[in-house]
Amino acid sequence: MPWLFLVLAGLLEVGWAVGLKFTDGFRRPLPSLLVAASMAGSVVLLAWAVRSIPIGTAYAVWVGIGALGAVVLGVLLFDEPLPPLRALFVALLVVAIAGLKWTSGPAGDAGS
Repeated sequence: MPWLFLVLAGLLEVGWAVGLKFTDGFRRPLPSLLVAASMAGSVVLLAWAVRSIPIGTAYAVWVGIGALGAVVLGVLLFDEPLPPLRALFVALLVVAIAGLKWTSGPAGDAGS
């Protein structure tokens, strides 16, 4: 369950990060409210996850999911470029996230 919370927290982070493009500097009320709610939900779910997953692992995965999602949605929604070298580093990010999960053990306590 902690990993589910962490993945959901990461997806909410993607939501608020991408949502910032729609707030117009927090001058648009509805997108701003949705971004704030996503921020709060993301942090709450992250807090639940770190009860069982080491903070370094959880934070790195949380940020990694957010960064990966922001890049993918930036390319899809905002026509941001994805040259080969940038795609390589995005792929490395996926490998890093998977590696952190894989080396964390069942409850996130590898090495404990």
